[in-house]
Amino acid sequence: MSRHAQKLRDHGINPCVAETDATTKCLNENNYKKDMCTAYFLKYKNCRKFWHAIMMQRRRNGVKPEMPSADERKKILESVGKPY
Repeated sequence: MSRHAQKLRDHGINPCVAETDATTKCLNENNYKKDMCTAYFLKYKNCRKFWHAIMMQRRRNGVKPEMPSADERKKILESVGKPY
C-alpha cells in the first residue's frame, strides 16, 4: 500500500474513514451503480464539509494541529451530535 493510501486509511488523519468504507461497500454490493449509493455519497460529502469547516476555523484561530486528533474529534461529535 502506498504512503498516500496509508494516510487515507489512518483514523488519526482522515475523519471520514467510516463513510469512505460504507461508500465503497455499497458500490461493491451494487455492481458500481452510483445511483444506488447516493445516500452514502452525500454522507461522505457532508462529513468532508464538516471537518473542513472545523479545520479552517482552527487555522483562522491559530490552533495547531489544524485537524483535531481522533480523540478531539470524538468529543466534538459527542457535543454536537453527528451532523452528517
